[in-house]
Amino acid sequence: MGNRLSKIYTRTGDDGSTGLGDGSRTGKDSARVNAYGTVDEANSAIGVLLAVELPEDVRALLTTIQHQLFDLGGELCIPGHAAIQAADIDALEQHLDRWNDDLPPLKEFILPAGGEGAARCHLARTIVRRAERETVALARVEAVRDEAVRYLNRLSDLLFVLARVLARAGGHGEVTWNHQRRHG
Repeated sequence: MGNRLSKIYTRTGDDGSTGLGDGSRTGKDSARVNAYGTVDEANSAIGVLLAVELPEDVRALLTTIQHQLFDLGGELCIPGHAAIQAADIDALEQHLDRWNDDLPPLKEFILPAGGEGAARCHLARTIVRRAERETVALARVEAVRDEAVRYLNRLSDLLFVLARVLARAGGHGEVTWNHQRRHG
């Protein structure tokens, strides 16, 4: 492993810039920093999800995903670096299919609720969606591998399905959107 942080503050970012993994510097508000920063935020949201009681197979899958998100953050932080592979996306799709097969088809939109685990999973899903948007924005101005965007897209789908699974497993059930409600 490369250098480890021995000192947390360096003062080098006081001018509004930050160092990338290749040693170059860019603005803290650049598209690249927004993309990998939001991936980091998504990883943290999954950590918050992991802080509640979960089925062991869901916990193991989410832990693997956290490692992959850390890899993806590195890929986005180092221009030209490749960390996420097609096999990682294929694995997400296999998990997605496996978990979704046991769920009834959706007939209504569902709200991000259904108990603490499901709600935390929905929050992680929405942050992953934002990470995907930020990565797409980066790809419009700099080179980004297709695998990065595809991984985030599949991950948000998987988190949606896992939220449904957790809502049911927790006994709360899914909360459907009532499009006919009237405002008081």
